[in-house]
Amino acid sequence: MDMTTIVVAASIPSAFTGFCFWLIEQSIKKRADKEKEEREDRQRQLDEREQIREKNELCIINSVNAAIALGEATARAVQRIPDAHCNGDMHAALDYAQKVKHEQKNFLNEQALKHIIEEGEQTS
Repeated sequence: MDMTTIVVAASIPSAFTGFCFWLIEQSIKKRADKEKEEREDRQRQLDEREQIREKNELCIINSVNAAIALGEATARAVQRIPDAHCNGDMHAALDYAQKVKHEQKNFLNEQALKHIIEEGEQTS
């Protein structure tokens, strides 16, 4: 056997093995790309759900504020009627509604302040 035959005989299995590894590498790369796309899609869906949830919570807060405002307006209107004899429950309910409204406002302001501070720390 001459040297060329030995080199060719040795290089054929090496080339075949290299080709097989290249195919495996391409398969792994395709799978990784597909998983990355799926993760990005899931994250996009989660972000959309989070935005919808935030919008829903804002609607609920606005609805609660509207209900409190309506209750306060009704209580004040009833108090102005000369023939309506408001008992202590009406006054207590009005005071409670105002207290809850202010507590909610303070809580939301506190959360907004924390969010602003966290955003400032993240950008720094």
